[in-house]
Amino acid sequence: MSTHISRSSRSARQRRGGALVGGLAAVATALAGATVASAGPAASAPPTGDCATAYPIADLAAGDPVTGKTVSAGTVPDPFTGSVLGVIEDGIAPDLDMVMVRLTSTEIDRVGGIWQGMSGSPVYAGDGRLIGAVAYGLSFGPSPVAGVTPFAEMDNYLAGATTSRVSVDAGQARAIAGAAGITRSEAAQGFTQLRIPYGVSGVSGSRLAKMPERPYRDKTLATSNATTDAAGPGADTMIAGGNVAATLAYGDITQGGVGTVTSVCGQRVVAFGHPLAFFGTTTLGLHPASAVYVQEDSVGPPFKVANFGPRVGTITDDHLSGITGTFDAITPTTSVTSTLVHGARSRVGRTDVAAPIATADTTAIQILANHDRLLDGLTKGSELQSWTIAGARPDGTPFTLVRTDRYASSDLAFEVPFDVADAVYMLGTFEGVRIDSVTVNGTVVKDARTWSLAKLRAKSGGEWKTIKSGGRIDAKAGKLLRLRAVLTSPLGERAVRVKVKVPGRAQGGGFLAVTGGADYFGAVDFSEEGGGFESFSSVDDYLVSQRATVRNDAVAVDLFVEGRRSTKMRQGVSAAQDRVVSGYKEYRVRIR
Repeated sequence: MSTHISRSSRSARQRRGGALVGGLAAVATALAGATVASAGPAASAPPTGDCATAYPIADLAAGDPVTGKTVSAGTVPDPFTGSVLGVIEDGIAPDLDMVMVRLTSTEIDRVGGIWQGMSGSPVYAGDGRLIGAVAYGLSFGPSPVAGVTPFAEMDNYLAGATTSRVSVDAGQARAIAGAAGITRSEAAQGFTQLRIPYGVSGVSGSRLAKMPERPYRDKTLATSNATTDAAGPGADTMIAGGNVAATLAYGDITQGGVGTVTSVCGQRVVAFGHPLAFFGTTTLGLHPASAVYVQEDSVGPPFKVANFGPRVGTITDDHLSGITGTFDAITPTTSVTSTLVHGARSRVGRTDVAAPIATADTTAIQILANHDRLLDGLTKGSELQSWTIAGARPDGTPFTLVRTDRYASSDLAFEVPFDVADAVYMLGTFEGVRIDSVTVNGTVVKDARTWSLAKLRAKSGGEWKTIKSGGRIDAKAGKLLRLRAVLTSPLGERAVRVKVKVPGRAQGGGFLAVTGGADYFGAVDFSEEGGGFESFSSVDDYLVSQRATVRNDAVAVDLFVEGRRSTKMRQGVSAAQDRVVSGYKEYRVRIR
C-alpha cells in the first residue's frame, strides 16, 4: 500500500525532492510537501540490518498471534498486533499465497484500519520469524484486515502476470466478515493491491491534466504543490518497519511512491510486498522518508503523508513480490535543467531522472513547472529557447543535439516544453542510447505579437514583382530562385529574403509552398490524423532531421518539381526573425 507523490518547489540553494502521500488513486486529496536534500548519498550511516528468517506459511493456523511494526509519524516504527485469519492459496499469483491477518494498534484503531504507505510493514510470528509484508487491503475501504505477501517469496522475484485484485470465495468471505466485523458482501469484494499512480510534484493537477497527449505522457499522475523546508531523514532510519521511498525522478519534479521496509540485510533492503510499477530489473532512486501523519478517510483506506530524504542507494528490482534495493551503489542519473529569465527575474530548476523511461515526461513537466513558478500565472508572450541533449550512441560514442527556437502563445508554459521532450523520447526509442543531460534555457518577453505571411515577390526582368497567391513563378533549371516573403504585423511590414535551388535538369512544371515556421510541419506530425511519431533508421538519421528542422521564426520555401519517375523537392529557409512567423501560400512554377 505504497503512497503517491506530493512535492515542493525548489530554492536556488537547495534541491528539493518529492513529498509523498498515501491514498487511493481516485480519491486521495490531502497532500504534503517534501525535501530531497541532495542527489548523493545521505550523510548518515547505513541502517542496522535485521536479516530476518522466513516463517513457513504452511505452519500458520487461524488464530495464531502476530506482531509487527510500522511508522505513523516521524521515522521510528510503532508496534502493532493481530492474528491470522487464514491463507488464500495462489492468492497473489500462481504459487504465491496471500496470508490474511487482522491487525490492531492505537493508530490502526484511530483511523479505522491499515493505511496506504503501510505496504511492506513486517508481520512476525510468535517465535519472531518473519511471516511477510502487509501489501493488500480490502477493496471496499477502511479495514483492519490485511493481505500479507510471504517473506519467503520476496527475495525470489517471481515471474508472472501482476494482479490488482485477489478474489475471495464464499467460505473465505464468511471467515473474513466474522473476524473483521464487516458484512459478507464487503468481504466478498476481495483484496486489492493499492496501486501507486506515479505521483508528480512541482506542478498543479489542473495544469498537468491539460498537457497534450504524447506517447510518454502518463495521464494518471497525482499532484501537489505543498512545500516544506525539512532536510529529510538519513539512511539509518531505513530499518524493518521504517519508511522507504522509490523514485523514477527527484528534484523539482519527483515521481515515485513511499511505503515501508520489510527487512534489511547487509547492503540490501526489501520492501512493499508488491511492485511499484512492475519494471522488473530496473534503476530507481532509493530514499528514506519521514512520516508527517496518517490521514483517516471515510471513503477509502487511510493514507500516510511523508517527506523524502536524500537518495541513499538504488532500487535494482521491482517485482511481483516487492522491491529490492542496495545501499552500496547509486546509479548515474539524467540531469534535466531548466533556466528561465523574465526581465529582472530568473530561476534555475533541476530534476535528476533515475529511470530512463521517465526522462521525456519529466523533461516536459520540469519546463512547465519552472515557467509556472517564475511567471506565476498564465503568461501571454514570446520566448527564445535553446536546448541541448547530450548522451551516447549504442556503441558508446557521444552525441550532442543543440537547437534554438522561438515561441509565442497566450500561455507560454504549454507551448515550449514539447519540442525538447519529444526529442528526448525519440532518442530513447533507440535501444542502447544513453541520455546524460538535458539543458534548457529560455528568455521570456510579454509580447506575443507575430509576423504573418502576406505575399511573395519574385524577380522578373530585373524587377521585383508581387505574385498573387496561386499565381505563376518562372524559374530556370540549375539556378537559384530568389524570393522575398513579405511579412506583416501590428509593427508594420518587412521583406525577408529566401532562396531555393532549382534542380539542374528539371523541365516543365511544379509548385512552390511558402510557409511561416510556426505552421510548418516538420518530420513528425503529432496530431491524431498525422499518425504520431515518425520512425527513423538510426540515431544519426534522427539527429540530422532535428538539425534541419525549420524554426518557428523563419520562412520555409519548398519547391516540388514533377519528374518522369518521381517528384523532387528542394528547400530554402530564411534567416531567423525577431518574432514567430505564421501563414501559408502556394504558387505554380514554370521551369525552363
